[in-house]
Amino acid sequence: VQLQASGGGLVQPGGSLRLSCVASGSIFSVNVMGWYRQAPGSQRELVATITSGGGTNYRDSVKGRFTISRDSPRNAVYLQMNSLKAEDTAIYYCNARLTYYDRTRLVSDSVWGQGTQVTVSS
Repeated sequence: VQLQASGGGLVQPGGSLRLSCVASGSIFSVNVMGWYRQAPGSQRELVATITSGGGTNYRDSVKGRFTISRDSPRNAVYLQMNSLKAEDTAIYYCNARLTYYDRTRLVSDSVWGQGTQVTVSS
């Protein structure tokens, strides 16, 4: 099972970016999907999560600017980021808490994507 993230890049302050992440492999079910970020010299922090039922959670600093969504049949999660600020600059990682087939058994695990760089600068 792996997560493939894309959509990062360089954008000016006030601009927008949309991140995408797709889970692939022998997946049985996906529970919570989310985005985290890590700036240089800082710990990884939660940005937003979305449950299988569509419930969302955001860190305070991105509320009203970022929107998380998911396409459950595709095992995909998205992060629409608007009104970007310099302090949003970080490597963004997607995460999925999922259950997958491992030969004859089911395994539940938390899986991370490879990270995508978001740089907000003029």
